[in-house]
Amino acid sequence: MKYKIAFVCVHNSCRSQMAEGWAKKLGIDIFESYSAGTEEYPEVKPLAIEVMEEAGVDMKGHRPKLLSDIPDELDILITMGCNVVCPFVPNSHMEDWGIEDPSGGSIEDFRKARDIIKNKVQYLIDRIDKGELMIIDN
Repeated sequence: MKYKIAFVCVHNSCRSQMAEGWAKKLGIDIFESYSAGTEEYPEVKPLAIEVMEEAGVDMKGHRPKLLSDIPDELDILITMGCNVVCPFVPNSHMEDWGIEDPSGGSIEDFRKARDIIKNKVQYLIDRIDKGELMIIDN
């Protein structure tokens, strides 16, 4: 069984996109991965795409999505630390990762966010593998 996981932030243009990319790469056997934003945005940040490609994650086809574009019920909901209250999406487990938005920063800021997100996705996978997360099947 794959867990439906979604990463949510305001614009779905950077951090949540990177998290979706990592979840698809690192958790391919564990997750059905999505990302979304609470507001419309025209494109994924080019630096986010660039730093993910440096790490071997292809995000060329990614585009910003809204909450209405992802499943209505999730097993896991991860918010990225956007300082906004996200609308309720039914889920079995929710976490806020509180990752600083690199938008407007240097490529090094994007690389730092990429690496933090990778570590958090891997840690989430490890916790699931060890049975440390209580996820109720929807």
